[in-house]
Amino acid sequence: MTDLEKYYNKFNEDKRLLRRHGNVEYVTSMKYIHDFLSEDKNTKILDIGAGTGRYSVALANEGYDVTAVELVKYNLGILKSKGSTVKAYQGNALKLSRFEDESFDLTLLFGPMYHLTKDEDKEKALKEAKRVTKTGGIIMVAYCMNEYSILTYGFKENNILRCIKENKISSNFRCMPDEEELYDYVRLEDINSLNERVGLDRIKIISADGPANYMRTVLNQMDDETYETFIKYHLSTCERTELLGAGAHTLDILSKK
Repeated sequence: MTDLEKYYNKFNEDKRLLRRHGNVEYVTSMKYIHDFLSEDKNTKILDIGAGTGRYSVALANEGYDVTAVELVKYNLGILKSKGSTVKAYQGNALKLSRFEDESFDLTLLFGPMYHLTKDEDKEKALKEAKRVTKTGGIIMVAYCMNEYSILTYGFKENNILRCIKENKISSNFRCMPDEEELYDYVRLEDINSLNERVGLDRIKIISADGPANYMRTVLNQMDDETYETFIKYHLSTCERTELLGAGAHTLDILSKK
């Protein structure tokens, strides 16, 4: 069993997205998914790195034709236990040979880029997503952002000096995970470079959760009306360029031409 499998055997992704800070990310991502989804329920969706099916099951329950790929058997078992119409398979984002070229209208790559620490692996995963997506189709890619990690794990949790000493953070405060690390963190220029190498055009890029992860305690203490107002605020600002790099998660929306 890999370290990643051990991690997700204990980590409850569904629970994270149901908590108030995670729900901001979920509501925002679903809003943009629907912005680019056809009303035709025959639209084919591929969810790569589907986890326990938080997105794929919800979309299948709306009547869409959804296929999910998940690396971790434990997560896949939970997804299948939900009794949806999702066609779920164990698989790796780096090799989607099960699927033919130009098979899907909308491809979600929400989990894998968090855990691929090598640039060549990120490029390979994005190329595979591009290959299986139809010309004219949409690819949505989620990333964990560098500055969120520096500010929270580094400074807030007081790991910054140790990480610098162990060469896990560069002189310009870029996270430098080794192969033993479970997460990788990027900056906007890294995402831009990857898109250029793979040959995908950006439609827009958003901050999927904005300041929500920094405000967990505050969000939990809000009354329902104030929390709903916070979500409205976030949805009205999540495309603002000055906010993109500071949130925990960024969602890149790309087209295959």
